[in-house]
Amino acid sequence: MTGGTGGMGSGPRSLDCRSFWKAGAFEAPSVPAREFHDALETGDFDRARVHPKFLHTNATSHKWAFGAIAELLDNAVDEISNGATYVKVDKIVNSKDNSPMLVFQDDGGGMDPEGVRKCMSLGFSTKKSKTTIGQYGNGFKTSTMRLGADAVVFTRAIRGSNVTLSVGLLSYTFLRKTVKDDIVVPMLDFQDQDGNIVPLAYGSQGDWDNSLKIMLDWSPFSSKEELLQQFEDIDSHGTKVVIYNLWMNDDGLLELDFDDDDEDILLRDQAKDSGGLTKIQKEVIQQHISHRLRFSLRAYTSILYLKKYENFQIILRGKPVEHISVANDLKFKKVVTYKPQVTHDSQVVSVRVDIGFAKEAPVLGIFGMNVYHKNRLIMPYWKVLQEGSSRGRSVVGVLEANFIEPAHDKQDFERTPLFIRLETKLRQIIIDYWKERCHLIGYQPMDPQVKSQYKDGRKDSGGPGPKVQQKSSTDQRIGRRSSNLLPETYDDAAAMGLTANGAGFGRQFFGQAQENSMNSAGLEEDLVETGSHGVLDPNFVEKLSEENISLFTRHEELRQRDTQLKQTIGQLEHELEETKRKCSQLSTELQARKSQQQLPYMRR
Repeated sequence: MTGGTGGMGSGPRSLDCRSFWKAGAFEAPSVPAREFHDALETGDFDRARVHPKFLHTNATSHKWAFGAIAELLDNAVDEISNGATYVKVDKIVNSKDNSPMLVFQDDGGGMDPEGVRKCMSLGFSTKKSKTTIGQYGNGFKTSTMRLGADAVVFTRAIRGSNVTLSVGLLSYTFLRKTVKDDIVVPMLDFQDQDGNIVPLAYGSQGDWDNSLKIMLDWSPFSSKEELLQQFEDIDSHGTKVVIYNLWMNDDGLLELDFDDDDEDILLRDQAKDSGGLTKIQKEVIQQHISHRLRFSLRAYTSILYLKKYENFQIILRGKPVEHISVANDLKFKKVVTYKPQVTHDSQVVSVRVDIGFAKEAPVLGIFGMNVYHKNRLIMPYWKVLQEGSSRGRSVVGVLEANFIEPAHDKQDFERTPLFIRLETKLRQIIIDYWKERCHLIGYQPMDPQVKSQYKDGRKDSGGPGPKVQQKSSTDQRIGRRSSNLLPETYDDAAAMGLTANGAGFGRQFFGQAQENSMNSAGLEEDLVETGSHGVLDPNFVEKLSEENISLFTRHEELRQRDTQLKQTIGQLEHELEETKRKCSQLSTELQARKSQQQLPYMRR
């Protein structure tokens, strides 16, 4: 089944509780005294044991399921240095019970038997370079266990002339159901000898056979041949991760929604409405990426990496993810250079901060800082300023903060003094930018000099009244149009303090406003991309709202038409195949009749 309730809940090969946040609530059985004594006698007690319950506890570091998916994408991105050109994320079906499974597949260097064992052990990492994203050696375990109760890994590697295939099973269900008091990870290895795949036993043959039996009993695959079939779509090297027994929410539905969008994976409980808005206003706001990234994997992965990787694609459910640069969509953009004091004896660190108004300003109040680390998004649309304040409305920023370390789930930063100083500095940058340029999107000027010139300009233009056309001197100076204001739906004129000629005048005196640059310590500025066209009239927001409703309606019509066209194409393709099949049958029958007619003549 592909619906929301898929799983192994009725069979013996799944947990009784399929809700992630409740799956760790069980009493671990105590070790009998006799087994404890035997362990001491055999020396098996000389190593530290990790109870299976730790797998679940460890995975709770991921509060957000998409954060776990991002970890697995990072692993594939780190394989770019080993030749990876893609990572595929898709849904496949468990042949044992028809439940959905989540699969990740890349064409990186793969892992040899030693490498896959290190991958599936706890806390081991070889990633300490300045370019790789992963570093704790914990991401694979936390991410897979956060998404589902069980995962199986298939990897093929070439090391010199040696070609190996390895399979590893990390099964919380197996460990719980068999009441293990230690984490056991069955592993199978094979070797490619001139095209023949033969078992490769690092221990005894009995150990290899036992691992195979566990895999066939507790994985979605029923035979050794089925396991080896999983390597058929892996290139000469690469890795495939299959996660099954996916977690459910409290309503008994899969946490990941595969059905509502065939080209996306959605989070079922994250698409929350915005209160206090009309239906159309909500629909428009919910199309913005700052909202969609919370529940749409395609939206989230489109901004997951700051710079697009050359010759590498994220392919989500058969369709490549289009990379989006938040900084490129800003208007009235400014570049601010921030030089944090990392340590007293360290080299000077220079951080570029792109800051500007969201292209939807002033109507849509999206704001926040997008903070990346080593090209990876850590904090999307971080609300540095308190929500509800008009200061900083529609101000969006982008920066790459490689001088501070992210938390283990890579969705936040460690709360160090360095991070607190960064937060304070970003707040200052936003406030200064807002004071300097809020008039460009229709707010009352806050800079005293601009405010004085603003009042004089209103007197010269006769104050509020009919639409007044003014030529933007900034446009003439720059020779371009950079205002890409998009109409939206709701009227916020009371909060914004829009005036008839406010924005037009602000642009007229923008040259003077530039002189009031920030004098804050630790900040250096480089002004880029300014200018606009057009003037706000008294009915600015109302007209934008009307136009936005019209555009949204048109968008819905086109979307429905696109859906109908896809259905029509599918029907026509089906009819074409049916026609071809009938033609083939008729051709066969015709050929048979000709043969029968020729037989009497041949007998004569």
